[in-house]
Amino acid sequence: MHTPVSNELDMPSPDEVETLIQLAKEWPSPADEPEVLANRFAHLLTLQLDQLPLPAGGRTLERWQRLSNVASLDLGLAKLFEGHTDAMAILEEISRPRRYPATARWAVWAAEPPFARLTLAPRGPLPMADGDRVVLNGKKAWCSGAHAVTHALVTTWYETVPYLAAVDLAQPGVRLMQSGWSAVGMAATASIEVEFADVEATLVGGAEAYLQRPGFWHGGIGVAACWWGGAVRIGDTLLAATTSEEPHRLAHLGMVDVVLDNGASRLRDAAAWIDCHPHQNARHLALSVRAAIDDIVSTVIEHAGRALGAGPYCRDAAFARMVADLPVFVRQAHAERDLEAIGRSLQQRARQNSATGTEKACAPDDSGPKHCARQGWRLT
Repeated sequence: MHTPVSNELDMPSPDEVETLIQLAKEWPSPADEPEVLANRFAHLLTLQLDQLPLPAGGRTLERWQRLSNVASLDLGLAKLFEGHTDAMAILEEISRPRRYPATARWAVWAAEPPFARLTLAPRGPLPMADGDRVVLNGKKAWCSGAHAVTHALVTTWYETVPYLAAVDLAQPGVRLMQSGWSAVGMAATASIEVEFADVEATLVGGAEAYLQRPGFWHGGIGVAACWWGGAVRIGDTLLAATTSEEPHRLAHLGMVDVVLDNGASRLRDAAAWIDCHPHQNARHLALSVRAAIDDIVSTVIEHAGRALGAGPYCRDAAFARMVADLPVFVRQAHAERDLEAIGRSLQQRARQNSATGTEKACAPDDSGPKHCARQGWRLT
């Protein structure tokens, strides 16, 4: 039986540990059908496991630890659970959560591919503000959990200005397309396209509030905590299958332990920084942590596969589902685009330091490697 508290970031409450152990018994394998996933998601909310500490409030690590524990049970479930809890945090940060039903099951649909665009028409006078009523038309792509949620926060546009809107999905103008999702990994999330035709919605925050808020980057690291939790589940499978008579498998296990521990350290450090700097820009930090966890996931999958061979891919349903789901989930990261952004930020900082003759370790509104233009990276 898998117990999703190994290699933990922080200790959950005793009651939550017992609940997770019981759920691991009931759900030995991740869901592979959308209906099963929807039922599991609803059950988590019935148990009130979605009542997480808000990010940047002093308990960020606990929030991420609880997200990672759900991910170690079921990555599809974590995708829906993280979206729901992120929506709750967004509403708390830039709007008023009490406008909406306490029993709402939320998603956040913020993908902006060129083939799917959602526009809004104001109901009242300009400028628009939080709580204003609008009408939505268009299409959203990659709408994870559309079959399982009752409400969604959606990115939308008024002319060239981005907004975020909350929408009740029970309206007749909302149409689930049953298309746009052919993935094998994360199949149960059914991340389909959704069309909106004259759908009533409520603005969440003002213009550009969704992207400009500090919590945008905090939430991005929360997603990385889910990736890490999935990698832990794969590591647990390797650990359970390794004996002292298998030196090569032990070597692979050692490498998995090293990188998972590195990932936990990155998440701990990031949580501490965010709790100490709740209103500062965490973009560089978020991109760096996500890139690190992305690399860790690849390492864990590679070493577990080389150590275990084809057996668990073919005969262990839970392992097979995890190694199919995790690479798809992790591709929410933008790979070299994010690495370029990290490098560009670092280069600009070094150039600024050189121009001013200072040796400042890092910008006051950012985080990342303690870089100085003249002395390089430092252990501080």
